[in-house]
Amino acid sequence: MSRGAVRLKPKSDTQGDRRGGVASMGEALGQFLRATGLERRMGEQRALAAWSAALGPERAARARAVRYRSGELLVEVDSAALLQELKNFTGEGLRRAVNQRLGGGEPVQRISFQPRR
Repeated sequence: MSRGAVRLKPKSDTQGDRRGGVASMGEALGQFLRATGLERRMGEQRALAAWSAALGPERAARARAVRYRSGELLVEVDSAALLQELKNFTGEGLRRAVNQRLGGGEPVQRISFQPRR
């Protein structure tokens, strides 16, 4: 198998597969994304973009999402005043706005704010 190739796991007959082990294109793509870690990275990029969209361009430049991992969005903020505002007053509403933009469920469970370095 060549470098970067992904071995597909055919569905078993108990899952209703009658195609002799042939995976659909959607199944193959899903397995490839999971095996290479791209699925997780795509989710991270979607969460970061949803944060920017929820804030708008002006505020997003001052409070930049830098990482999304295990349901937590990390945001770096450029001033102490904005840090306090987001942490104490508007953070939860923004978390809901981010999840609404992402659709389905609550992928962002928590937002952590820290001063920009």
